[in-house]
Amino acid sequence: RYGYRRIHVLLKREGWQLGKNQMYRLYSEEQLQLRSKLPRRRKMVVRRQAKIKPVKPNEAWSMDFVADQLANGMRFRTLTIKDVFSKEALAIEVGQRLRSDHVVATLNRLAAAGSSSISFCR
Repeated sequence: RYGYRRIHVLLKREGWQLGKNQMYRLYSEEQLQLRSKLPRRRKMVVRRQAKIKPVKPNEAWSMDFVADQLANGMRFRTLTIKDVFSKEALAIEVGQRLRSDHVVATLNRLAAAGSSSISFCR
């Protein structure tokens, strides 16, 4: 992938007597032009909603998964659900695998325990 300038230099080294304009004309006639790279299309920016700061307990919860490994090689995962306002850990579930049905059951158990005024979960 050489441009006409590079080819001009290489031909000049071999002893050819060509000017730049003459080289460009021959380069164009032989249709050796490199296709110009089109700029990549940028992705549309999605406007995110501002995070709502809770003003009372049980208005917003946050969930977090952490995976780790014991010294014997056994893996485990933890699910922590905490209240964003009071920073109290509402539930900590530990297991070798935490499937979605287990997460849903934990959230339903917390909601049934009187914390049903939750507006959103992060």
